[in-house]
Amino acid sequence: MKAVLLGLSKATEAIEKTIIIAAILLMMLNSTANAIGRYAFGKSLFFAEELNQFLIVGVTFVGFAYAVRKGRNIRMTAVYDTLSRRSKKIILTLISITTALLLFFLAYKSVFYVLEIKGLNRLSPALQFPVYIIYAVIPVGLFMAGLQYLIAFVMNLTHPGAWHSYEIEDAQAEDIGV
Repeated sequence: MKAVLLGLSKATEAIEKTIIIAAILLMMLNSTANAIGRYAFGKSLFFAEELNQFLIVGVTFVGFAYAVRKGRNIRMTAVYDTLSRRSKKIILTLISITTALLLFFLAYKSVFYVLEIKGLNRLSPALQFPVYIIYAVIPVGLFMAGLQYLIAFVMNLTHPGAWHSYEIEDAQAEDIGV
């Protein structure tokens, strides 16, 4: 079981990193080219703002999955920190499965949203690019984040200790300041 989780975790991490790195680099190049064009030539790139908005959507939703993997997602821990180790494990297990199911449901619903946008044949104003292709990253990101919570759920069921993700055990989270 651990080998399957490790393989799944590594595969999704590679996808997440690739999307995030590519999107951030493209935002940097786009913004730099736009600034050079504006100040050196007096002309901005007509599509720069729109492209950056699309890239931010990708970074946001895929970045959320990556944050969950690294245990860097927002948590309210005032009550959690006062619990015993056993209670922490129970709470983390319940939170993991509940959040995974919610994210899978949102991913499912967002597919219909993307299909609805596709049905409208909506194009972006500047690039005339089909908007549904950009928004398709939403169900992907939600699904990948749900997968990370599902992995944390399985880790909590099959391993000692309380796990925030495949990589982050509760004791480690305290050590790194999470």
